[in-house]
Amino acid sequence: MTQAQYDVCAVGNAIVDVLSPCDDAFLVAQSLTPGSMQLVDEDQSAALYDAMAAGVEASGGSAGNTVAGVGSFGGKAAYIGKVAPDTLGGVFTHDIRASGVHFDTAPLEGGAGTGRCLINVTPDGQRTMCTFLGAANQLEVADIDEALIADSAIVYLEGYLFDPAPARAAFEAAAAAAHKAGRKVAITLSDTFVVARWRAELLSFIAASADIVLANEGELGALFETEDFDAAATKLAAMVEVAAVTRGADGSVIIRGEDRVAVAAFPVDKVVDTTGAGDQYAAGFLLGLARGLSLADAGKLGSLAASEVIAHWGPRPMVKLDALATENGLTLKA
Repeated sequence: MTQAQYDVCAVGNAIVDVLSPCDDAFLVAQSLTPGSMQLVDEDQSAALYDAMAAGVEASGGSAGNTVAGVGSFGGKAAYIGKVAPDTLGGVFTHDIRASGVHFDTAPLEGGAGTGRCLINVTPDGQRTMCTFLGAANQLEVADIDEALIADSAIVYLEGYLFDPAPARAAFEAAAAAAHKAGRKVAITLSDTFVVARWRAELLSFIAASADIVLANEGELGALFETEDFDAAATKLAAMVEVAAVTRGADGSVIIRGEDRVAVAAFPVDKVVDTTGAGDQYAAGFLLGLARGLSLADAGKLGSLAASEVIAHWGPRPMVKLDALATENGLTLKA
């Protein structure tokens, strides 16, 4: 098998994030469930946007944040996602390319506008998200660049994109192309609400097509309908080659076969905004796996990236993660 040009190629919802501070009363007034992610239509998105406080707009999307993190570590990343040829689409394209990520998916012509995620953040750092997917969920099999997938050590699939049937078909195509080329397929469960909607389908896809699964503790429990963490982790580990489960301040647990590694969270002086924590954990962890690091060292890279992003507003690193890794004694193999 030839050396991959890219460490990670992500397939996900290409979305522009709008982040604003709020209090609990605002969430109640807007009938929003704290900590949730819900899909809204264009009219609902516009009404909520008008009600939100002034904030920050930045290129986002879960898997987009992850490959931006890979780039910040000095890794080589690519991205497949759908935007419209509009202002926000231009913002997304510029931002992701500026982070060093290869991105050339053809834009959606004559359809919905570029997707956006409205994120309200309470003082404790918890984020509540309302997403208008727009062009993002129009991704289909024709958008899957098999040559690009084949030239990537790991293809990373964003669970949020599991909602539309054409995108699930695109996942299948990406996984098939990756395995045909001898590459690995990773998927993130993304959100407990995603798992609730598609539990059976996700389990089927994981069993048939995934080598690596990333989840947080809540998503893992929802997948197996249990609050018994150890039992759920054992079930997931039996289905895939590698399972990585994040547990917030308690760090993460990574399992491969009989190996089970607990990785501590890096300390943070103050949690400002948890948006992107799981995305950046995935960036460090997947890059570590792609470069052949041990489970422990890959997990440490993930924890380091997560600690950086929760200490400030926004879902992407504000410092170069490769420099941060060096400061903390973590090195990447070429």
